[in-house]
Amino acid sequence: MISIGIGTQDATTNTAIAGIVIRKLGLLEKYLPHDGKYAGKKITVSWENFTSGPPITNGMIAGKLQLGVMGDYPLIVNGYTFAQSREGQSRLIAVAAYNLAGSGNGVVVNSRSAYYALADLKGQVVSVPFGSAAHGMLLRALKRNGLPADYLQVVNQAPEVGSTNLEQQKIGGHADFVPYPELLPHRGFARKIFDGAQIGVPTFHGVVVRDDFAKAYPEIVDAYLKAMMDAADWVRADPKRAAEKISEWTGVDKEVVYIYLGPGGIMTMDPTIKPQLVAAAREDVKTLQEIGKVTTFDVGAWLDDSYLRKVFAARGRSYEQQTGTTANYEVGGYDRFCNKPVTVPREAGEIWLTGGAITPHADTRCTIDAYNALRKRGQAIDVAYVFDKVRGIKLFADQAFYAQAANGDLAAFMLKPDADAFARRVGGQSLTFAALTTQGQPGAGR
Repeated sequence: MISIGIGTQDATTNTAIAGIVIRKLGLLEKYLPHDGKYAGKKITVSWENFTSGPPITNGMIAGKLQLGVMGDYPLIVNGYTFAQSREGQSRLIAVAAYNLAGSGNGVVVNSRSAYYALADLKGQVVSVPFGSAAHGMLLRALKRNGLPADYLQVVNQAPEVGSTNLEQQKIGGHADFVPYPELLPHRGFARKIFDGAQIGVPTFHGVVVRDDFAKAYPEIVDAYLKAMMDAADWVRADPKRAAEKISEWTGVDKEVVYIYLGPGGIMTMDPTIKPQLVAAAREDVKTLQEIGKVTTFDVGAWLDDSYLRKVFAARGRSYEQQTGTTANYEVGGYDRFCNKPVTVPREAGEIWLTGGAITPHADTRCTIDAYNALRKRGQAIDVAYVFDKVRGIKLFADQAFYAQAANGDLAAFMLKPDADAFARRVGGQSLTFAALTTQGQPGAGR
């Protein structure tokens, strides 16, 4: 009998196509080998769900897990831990999802607070899961803003603990990884004041495997990678259905799943190990060295894309070509409210009708005007999405800040200071979502 243990983080939306989707759709079983040396052998697959990467690494070191899915910093710690042990090596064999600018990590504050920028948190207690990608982002954010390490009182709190303490206003802020920077604001008690994209260092989640297992059973590794690629195709084929199902399976709000994995989403699903991500991993090593998590670690020796290259070749696809592109699938279609097509996806918007479709809109102005018109007709709306004018990041419309020009053109921004600066530049005014959607619309908005 061959036993396969796979450690996943189901609630971490970046990992959905490497874990929960494969499991629920039975995609791995579709590709598991049954001939040659596998003839007559029973293959058992056990999936274990965790809230963070370190327990997955512990399971892999103990031999209970053969594959693990986690974020960039825990991945590096995984490789380093194996290198320091007598349990062989682990290899990074694929990426699940990434954001080249670093979005997906962020700092949130209670929505009732007066904090709108990282500098506003001077002396405040800010929690973060230590050793996570969000921890690295927070350290880099302080440096980028010229703030000393003791500017904040940084404490170690798991996502669930930090979220509760933030809601109860026991802490000034909470830094975390996907999905929490979007999930907590969407649930109504938090506001994002810093996004990893403001630093510009890529972030990603990926798959590591025990090297001894991969060499003994390469066909099983191939089967897993094929299943992961099928899972990504399943999400892209019908992102609304995928968001609803992943929400059902994980408890993460469907609107949050969609903002990450839907068209133009914060994360790009792509298994290839891109040069930009390798460079980012090397930068992550430096940060982990600063906080004493690793000493020296050779990122290049740890990577192994040979299994993925084999799968690409078997499917008649060019690994090199895919590695060279960073394109995501985007919002498209025809805006029936403004009667024009979506021509610039990262200036578009979407509205998710309650119990209905997700409608595309050509730009931010059309999205807000359509929102108001729909509400005036009594149409219930789950959520609306717009894109940040500066960084092209997908936003919840009700969490965005806006700048309206004198001619009525409207731009959305993740950060209030960005909206204020743009409004001054165009001689317009800064507006909130509530101001844009309550004028003549009693009860509109969230």
